[in-house]
This record gives sequence, C-alpha cells and structure tokens, in this order.
Amino acid sequence: MEPVWSLSRHPLTRVAYGLDGLSQWLTRHAGRRLTILVDAAVADGEAEARVRERAAWADRDTERTVLSGPGDLASVTRLAADLADREFVVAIGGGSLLDQAKLAVLLGSDPAVGERLAVRQRSGLVLLSADSAPRVPLVAVPTTVGTGSELSGAVCLSTPEGKRLVLGNGLQPEVAVYDAVATRTLPGDLLAEGVLEVLFRLAGMYAGDHRELPTEDAFAETLLRRLVRLGDEVAAARAAGTAPGDALRLEIAKLSGLSHQPWLNLGRDPCACKGWYLANELSTALGVRKMTAAAALLPPLWQRITRPDPRWGSAPRLARLWRAVSAARTVPGPVDDPAAGIDALLDDWGIRRSLDAPPERVAEVARATVRAWGQGLPTLGALTLADVHEVMAEAVGAPALAAR
Repeated sequence: MEPVWSLSRHPLTRVAYGLDGLSQWLTRHAGRRLTILVDAAVADGEAEARVRERAAWADRDTERTVLSGPGDLASVTRLAADLADREFVVAIGGGSLLDQAKLAVLLGSDPAVGERLAVRQRSGLVLLSADSAPRVPLVAVPTTVGTGSELSGAVCLSTPEGKRLVLGNGLQPEVAVYDAVATRTLPGDLLAEGVLEVLFRLAGMYAGDHRELPTEDAFAETLLRRLVRLGDEVAAARAAGTAPGDALRLEIAKLSGLSHQPWLNLGRDPCACKGWYLANELSTALGVRKMTAAAALLPPLWQRITRPDPRWGSAPRLARLWRAVSAARTVPGPVDDPAAGIDALLDDWGIRRSLDAPPERVAEVARATVRAWGQGLPTLGALTLADVHEVMAEAVGAPALAAR
C-alpha cells in the first residue's frame, strides 16, 4: 500500500480491461520476445496462461522468471541487470511483485537510480530524479487489489533501515491490464483487506488535509460510496460461503487503480495520510500484513481527529466523509461517530486486526517511525513521539476479531 503522490510530469499509464488488450499492445511494438515476471503464488496459473496465449496470437516468443518474497535492493539490482536488455516485460502478481518489476526496469535503464537508493539516510522517503525513465516497456497485470501499484509512481522497498517509500516519475508502468481471471485465486479475506486498503488511502487523503477542494472532494466521496457498497457485497458473499464473482472483483480492481489518479488529489497535501506511515512501520516491525496494522490503527487515529486534534486531520471533513460512507452502506451502523463507525465496518467485513507486542516493543517501533517520518520531515508534520506512541499502544491493545 502506498500513499498518493502527484507525478504529473510522467504520462499516465494506459489501462486495458481484459487481457485481449495485451494482444493489441504487443502488435504495436517491434520486439519479438516477451519476458514474463510472475509471482510464485500465481505461477502456472490462469493469468499466466492467458498472457502466453495473447503473446502467441501476436506471434511473440515468451520467457519467464518466477519471483517470490518482497525483494530488497540486492535482489532488485540483480533483476535489473537481467532485464536491462529485454524488449518488453509483463509482470503478473500482487503489489510486491509489481513494485519489484517497476523498480528493476527503471534501475536497469538508469544507473543513477541505484546510486540514489544506496545512499543511507534517516528519511523513509526516497525521491528519484524526475528525468529517470525506463527504456523497457512494462505491462502490469495485478492479481490482488488494494495497492494500486499498477497505476502508481511509487514502490515500497525493504532496506536494512526499514521499508522505504520510493517515488519517481519513471516508476509508472506503460500499461495496466485488469482482468477478472487474474484475481480468481485471491482469497476472500484478502479481497476484503484490499477494499479496506483503498478506503484507508482515500479517507486518509480526504480527512488528513484541511483544505476544501469541492471537485476533488466530490470525486473522493463518489469513489468511497461505491467502494463501501462493494465491500459490503464481499462481506455478504463471505458470510454466505460463496466466492465473490468476477464482476465484483473487477469493479474493486478498477477503484483500486482510480484511487491513484492525480486528478483525485490535485491540491492536496501529499503527506495527508498520516496513518500510512504508522501502518508501514508497525506492520514491518511486527511481521503482520499492512492492512492488519491499518485496521488496528484506524479507530484510535480517527478518535484523535474527531476530538479534534488538527495535526491528525480535519474533524469536519472526516464527519462529512463518514456520513457519505454510512449512507452508501447496505449494513446500518454508527453515523455520527466516525471512529465507532469504522470499528463496526471492520467487524462487518471480518477484517483481522489483532496485534501482539510487549510495551517496550511498541515504544521501539514508535521511535523508529518518528525517526523515519518525523522530527522535522513533512510526512508526520507536527506530530511528536508521544503522539505516535499513544496511537500505536492503543492499536496493539485492540481486541481480536474472529475471521469470517
């Protein structure tokens, strides 16, 4: 999961709905050999088979590399060397796989990217040169929902200092392909977490910035209303013991990508989603999925916004957002208390949010978070170590939820 940043100098990624769009794209490129990067979790699956079929239709040869794990600078550097002379690349997998592919393609095209990534620094944010551009065309086929990596100019990279957010104009893929086939193996709980990830990103940007932006606010409210309706549909399917259908998953994937579009956040503070930085550090340190950490953080974080504490966000904007969300839900819940409302939504969607860590570990994570994202850096703004530690301590003390 990445927060939203505007990267207006780079052309927008083209979007194709259905893998047939890959065939048309291939015929417009002179290269003869297609390199497939595929996540080990979906290797030899239906999505990869469809990509091979489309390549054969376009009279292109294929080769493949299977990747597993989140990757680090060393593994991405090796991948970059391997991809440097390729003609075009199709990456099939979740956000971690797509992040590795995006960074490797850019790194193989511009050695200065590697030099920038190798610099040891306190900040968790790494900005690449606006002039860095990939030489190898990249097509992203997401097999999960939520991260929106297929349309973003950001990647998460594991380093000895912790997970870093890398931003660069050249990190956006040339094409993103959404196909329901690609998400058929996605478990229901991860689909629900993917919906939450988009909500977390949209709501964080909307409520975290105090500025009124009527057009952008209307876009965000529309996406959020649609999103929670789809999230309720996923929850209903899981409760009934049925798999969410192709059409439902494809609609969620569309919203996941749309949440990264620059027109949605024009004029907003790019650091508005404070919760992202806390979730990033908490999930990495405790070895849990980022949405497990985000779900645990949301109620105490929203409680602080509504107190109000303007350093975390805008109480009036959060209240307005939650009224819009509540009106769209198919399941009734608290309307006038956003923190209680999001708590009920997490219950309804069966989102796990049980965290376990001793107090001294929580304090250590809070210090690492402030070191990487605060203390004069714009990402955490005026928030102090005490502020961050208090929210994290409450999140770790959240009650466990039974999985559905």
